[in-house]
Amino acid sequence: MFFKLYTHGCKVNQYETEYLREGLRRLGYVEASEDEIADIVFLNSCAVTAESEAKGRKLIRRLILENQGAEIIVGGCAARRDAAQFMNIQGVTSIAKDREWINQILQKMGLQQIPFVINSFNNRHRAYVKVQDGCKVGCSYCIIPKVRSVLQSRPAEEVLAEVNQLVNNGYKEIVLTGIHLGHYGVDLSNSGNSKLADLVEQVVGINGEFRIRLSSLEAVEVSEKLVELMLNNSVKICPHLHLPMQSGSDEILSRMRRRWLNNEYMDCCKRLIATIDKIALTTDVIVGFPGETDKQFEKTCETVRELCFSKVHIFRYSPREGTEAAKLDRKIPQRIIRERVKHLAKITECLRSDYAMSFIGENVSVLFETEQTGTSERYLPVQTKQKHEIGKLENINIKKTQKENLLAE
Repeated sequence: MFFKLYTHGCKVNQYETEYLREGLRRLGYVEASEDEIADIVFLNSCAVTAESEAKGRKLIRRLILENQGAEIIVGGCAARRDAAQFMNIQGVTSIAKDREWINQILQKMGLQQIPFVINSFNNRHRAYVKVQDGCKVGCSYCIIPKVRSVLQSRPAEEVLAEVNQLVNNGYKEIVLTGIHLGHYGVDLSNSGNSKLADLVEQVVGINGEFRIRLSSLEAVEVSEKLVELMLNNSVKICPHLHLPMQSGSDEILSRMRRRWLNNEYMDCCKRLIATIDKIALTTDVIVGFPGETDKQFEKTCETVRELCFSKVHIFRYSPREGTEAAKLDRKIPQRIIRERVKHLAKITECLRSDYAMSFIGENVSVLFETEQTGTSERYLPVQTKQKHEIGKLENINIKKTQKENLLAE
C-alpha cells in the first residue's frame, strides 16, 4: 500500500504532515515515488491567500487524475475555512481539518496506537516541533484567527519527549513553532508571561549536540527570561528571532489592527540588539496596505534601515475574502505596489549584504544540508569548497562573502 503527501503553507502544516506520515508508516504504508500510483493521497492546504487556496484546488484535481481510485484527503487551513470547496471536487473522499481528524482517519484505517510524538522529519536536516495551535489576535488582513481560533498548547512533557526522540535520531536543529508561538501556555492552568521561556529552558536541558531555533514571535512577547536564556545559552539557542513588523507607520498599524505601535516594536528590537551580540533579526513587511501613502511607506523604510534587519520578507498586500481589510477603501494601484516593493528590496539587500560581511574572519556554526552548503546559527547561507557530512553541525571560518552568502575556503 502506497501514500503520497503534499504540503502548502507554514511550518505548522509541515509538522502536521509529518505526523500523518508517522501514522501511515506504522500501518505499514510505503511512500510512493512521483511516478507511482498511490492508494492514499493527502494535501495539507493553506488559506493565507485566495491564491494559495486556488493552488490547492488545482493540485488536488491533478492528483485525482494521476492516482485513479486513491483515497484523496484534504487537510489544513483551507479545508477548515471552506471544506465544501474541496468536497465538491469529484474524487475527494474526506477532510482532515486538524490533528484530531487525522487521528480519526488513522484509527479507521486500523492504527490502534496513535503517535503522540514524531521520530523523524522526512528528507529534512532540521526538524519542526509544533508546540502550540490557534490565534485570537485578529489582525485585519489575516484569515487565520477565523480558521484556527482555539488556543491549544501541547503539554511540556510531550514536547520534551518529541525533541528528545528527534535529537536521539540525529537531528541537530530543532525549530519550535506554532500558529502564535508567543501564546504558548496561555491556555494551560499554570500559564504565565514567561511560559514559552519556561519551555525553552526545559528544551535547553535535553542532552545532546543540537541547537534550538524559534519561529515567528511578536516582538513584545520576547520576555526578559527568554532574552536571558538566549544570552546564557548562545551555543544551544540560535541568536536569531523572526519578529513580524508589517509596517513602520502607526496609522497603517492601526488599520491593520496590530496590537503595538512602531515605537514599542522598535524599543523591543533595540533591546535585543544591545543585549545579544550580532543577533539576527528578521521580519515581515506588507507593502501596499489600503490607504498607505508615500510618507507612510517611507516610515517603513526608515524603520527597516534603523533596525538593520538581516532579512526582510516583503509581501504585496492582496485582499483576503472574509477579512476586515478586504472591505477597506483607498486601494493602492498594483503599479505603485510594485515600485515600493522594488525600492524596499534594494534597501534590504544592502542590509543583508552588510550583515553578512560582519562575519568575515569569524567562526560560525553551520548545519550542512548538502556536502558544501548549509545554514549558520544566524540563518545566513554558507558555502564551502571542502565537503562536509550532511546533517552535522560544524564550526566554519568565514573568509569572504558574496551578497548574503558566507564563503569559506
